[in-house]
Amino acid sequence: MVKRNHLGGTFTFHGTDTTVKRMGYGAMQLAGPHVWGPPRDRAQAIAVLREAVESGVDHIDTSDFYGPHVTNQIIKEALHPYREDLTIVTKVGARRGEDSSWIPALSREELISGVEDNLRNLGLDVLDVVNLRVGGILGPSDVSIEAQYTVLAELKEQGKIRHLGVSNFSPAQIAEAQKIAPFVCVQNFYNVANRTDDELLEKLAAQGIAYVPFFPLGGFTPLQSTVLDTAAASLHVTPMQVALAWLLQRSANILLIPGTSTLVHLRENLAAADLELPPEVVEQLDSIGAVKTEDRA
Repeated sequence: MVKRNHLGGTFTFHGTDTTVKRMGYGAMQLAGPHVWGPPRDRAQAIAVLREAVESGVDHIDTSDFYGPHVTNQIIKEALHPYREDLTIVTKVGARRGEDSSWIPALSREELISGVEDNLRNLGLDVLDVVNLRVGGILGPSDVSIEAQYTVLAELKEQGKIRHLGVSNFSPAQIAEAQKIAPFVCVQNFYNVANRTDDELLEKLAAQGIAYVPFFPLGGFTPLQSTVLDTAAASLHVTPMQVALAWLLQRSANILLIPGTSTLVHLRENLAAADLELPPEVVEQLDSIGAVKTEDRA
């Protein structure tokens, strides 16, 4: 169910009474460089979170392996006790090595520990949404997720998780997960230039399931597109604002979680929710994805 209003309208997770604004906030950049260690300016990180919520954001994406632990601890310091209408979405399935590397953490013990870490560092008794994160940096690896997803389904039954989600999943893995337990969102790599999930996006929209695009480190790279830059200049906004607005207009089940560690960029990102792209600009931007698709063929 979708309704247009402030911050891109609202979306209600299918089969639940949880409604969020479509423009959310991704907390990954609140940690230090390379998502490792404390931020350079903790006070500013706290200020960004508080202004996001004060501006109407009611959907924050995080994970305890950001930092690790750092991002969730900052969220707790800035916002706890949490507003009743704030939905915090986290993820498990990875851990950090001592050299700041990203390491899969998908055993039963690691998944349970990941959920407990999120609960403790966020200061919660139950997590609103937990995504199972699998696959590589830029895409899924098509292996069975039955054992891992079953662990999260059990934790949901135990009352530690309200809703499940999946991240970096292939269509086959999504179908496999749906046979085990329902989920409310899919978080995959997608933007105006990377449109591999177009067909999947349409199927999820028909089912009322949220699709949450994530972007690899570096933001919208490789969106160094003349088309994007030209569109932004014609509308007197930034290329990132155009890219975010395109996503909101792409499909009503898309939720956004752009991240930043500065107030200036936070305000720019939130303003993108009020940007209505003219049809001719949308057509031009659509052509970027079409070219990329042909290049992959």
